[in-house]
Amino acid sequence: MTLAQSASAIFTMLLCTTDGVESSITCATQTTVLEAAAAAGMVLPSICQTGSCGACAAEVVEGRFELGSHSAEALGHRSAPGATLLCRTYPRSDCRIRLPYDSARIGDSLPAERSATITALEIVTPSTVRLALALERDEQGSCSAEFDPGQFVQLQVPGREDRRAYSLANTANWDGALEFFIRLQPGGYFSTYLTETAAVGERLIVIGPQGAFGLHEHGLRPRWFVGGGSGITPLLSMLRRMAEWGDPQPARLYAGFNDEDDVFATTQIEELLAAMPELTLEICLWRPANPTGWRGFTGTPPEAVKRDLAGIDEPPDVYVCGPPALAEATEQALLLNNVPAEQIFVERITAN
Repeated sequence: MTLAQSASAIFTMLLCTTDGVESSITCATQTTVLEAAAAAGMVLPSICQTGSCGACAAEVVEGRFELGSHSAEALGHRSAPGATLLCRTYPRSDCRIRLPYDSARIGDSLPAERSATITALEIVTPSTVRLALALERDEQGSCSAEFDPGQFVQLQVPGREDRRAYSLANTANWDGALEFFIRLQPGGYFSTYLTETAAVGERLIVIGPQGAFGLHEHGLRPRWFVGGGSGITPLLSMLRRMAEWGDPQPARLYAGFNDEDDVFATTQIEELLAAMPELTLEICLWRPANPTGWRGFTGTPPEAVKRDLAGIDEPPDVYVCGPPALAEATEQALLLNNVPAEQIFVERITAN
């Protein structure tokens, strides 16, 4: 094949989901698999589309490809030769690609856009805001909020083009209620809007739900949830879903914060502890103001996880959400302590 032929070649991509559904699309050499899937009417889970978050991670099990520029942290523990990010994957032959989610996570159209009204806006720590929205009725007259625990939506101020992605803290409901815990970023676009402009009663545009991070059904295997800062938000949604459904799996929540003033969602966590006898909690503070008087864990969630893995009989399913450094450290601790890679599910948070 000449260089000119190679530049214009079209290859077949076979996309395989965890529930056995296979879909065939075509992809040119200068087109990413994510773009080719969208052109074929398949909206695959993704967030940043710049190779930095890992939300579109997959595995090429057959065929050749080129992985474009990306953050090494985005692949995390996925060190297999075929590990890739679909937003940066360019085919160099026909490929068979294993997707780490079932077919229900693949959309056939762009995420829906709906209007919502701010119903609550409160600063819960110096660096965190709790935002509550109520969806307005859609074209079918329904205001229900339908999403899976662990998913996110994008929020947009009417009249502006910028969008920011935030995970949901609550569960699906008929009332259209959405709850978020949003970390404030100094000078950040949406952070500035929340602290200087937003008010109860104002409207926002909600795009979604989106994302493939979520619970996996593996019988009664224990579930551990590891989060840092606002990374505990989707974990709250998952635990709330478990509480609503009466799931019997033993569960642990490792919630990491910088110090006492940084801790939030205590009411929500206390409600979970009351509703879930099988749930245990470890609040991890990196730098407690009074180390000798602090009764929780002093250190990071990965360090607490490493400590607790030493005394278990069965490796748990582990759900991790937080900054890339926390995600990487947790993955390393899990893998070094014999937790299989297929039992580790990660969502990385990048600053908005």
